[in-house]
Amino acid sequence: MSYAIFKAAGQQFKASKGDTIQVPKLAGEPGAKITFDEVLLSSDGKKIKTGQPTVTGAKVTAEIVRHGKGQKIVVFRFKRRKNYRKKTGHRQQFTELKITGLKLS
Repeated sequence: MSYAIFKAAGQQFKASKGDTIQVPKLAGEPGAKITFDEVLLSSDGKKIKTGQPTVTGAKVTAEIVRHGKGQKIVVFRFKRRKNYRKKTGHRQQFTELKITGLKLS
C-alpha cells in the first residue's frame, strides 16, 4: 500500500489514495483541487524514500470536501484561594480533504 507523509500548515500528515483527512483551515472552496509539494517521506509498499528535507518530484493531490469546526475544548483557569475563575472555550477550524492522487518519485 503506497502512502506519503506531507507537510501542510506547519503540521505533518500521512495520506494514502482515497483517504479523507482533516488539516488546519486552508484557503479554497469545496470542490477545488489542491497540491502539496512538501513530501517528507514516500513509500510504494516495497521501498521507502525519505527526503532531505523533501522528496524531489513527489506530490500529493487532494480535493477540498468541506470546511468545518472541530469539537469544543474547555479552557478553565483558576487561582486557588483567590476567587479567580475564568472559563472559555475554543473550536478549531479545519478543512477536510479527500486524497485523489500520489505522485511518488
